[in-house]
Amino acid sequence: MENEASPSDSSYPQDYTDVRTLLSWTAPGRPWRKKGREFYASALLIFFFIEVIVFLFAQYQLMLAVAAITFLSMVLSLVPPKDFHYRISTEGVKVEDHFYIWGELYDFFFKKIDKVDTLIIRTEALIPGELRLTLGNVSRDHTRRVLINFLPYREVVRQTFMEKSGEWLSKNFPLDKSS
Repeated sequence: MENEASPSDSSYPQDYTDVRTLLSWTAPGRPWRKKGREFYASALLIFFFIEVIVFLFAQYQLMLAVAAITFLSMVLSLVPPKDFHYRISTEGVKVEDHFYIWGELYDFFFKKIDKVDTLIIRTEALIPGELRLTLGNVSRDHTRRVLINFLPYREVVRQTFMEKSGEWLSKNFPLDKSS
């Protein structure tokens, strides 16, 4: 154990002791807005329609899965998210108790989700795939200036087929008037 370097040693790299917080803020954990009564009525109508079709084909396990997904979406739209503490440092990004070092992160871009400014950081690993950080009262410009030193910025990100399909559905068949 005599060969281990300690922070007071001159042989210990100074980079490890020089961790600085560059940006820190508190904001809701996910983009959220209050839904109207029409949203819940439309969602339940679609749910019952799908349940009837699945019942006709005697797919009872699929009925349970559809009911569970509908329940989850109702709960997530009813309950506002708690506030998370976000921190960007010279080491990486921290979301509550989860820390991601810069080597695990790929690039970043901004997107409005439910009229809320959101910072999306894509990861190298398949899971989680991307981090969605709501900006709250922090400006896009300030966040971009901090992150550009560590990650590449994507001004335009090509949408996937699923994103395009979801956007088309929500535009042409809105579940509530405020969408």
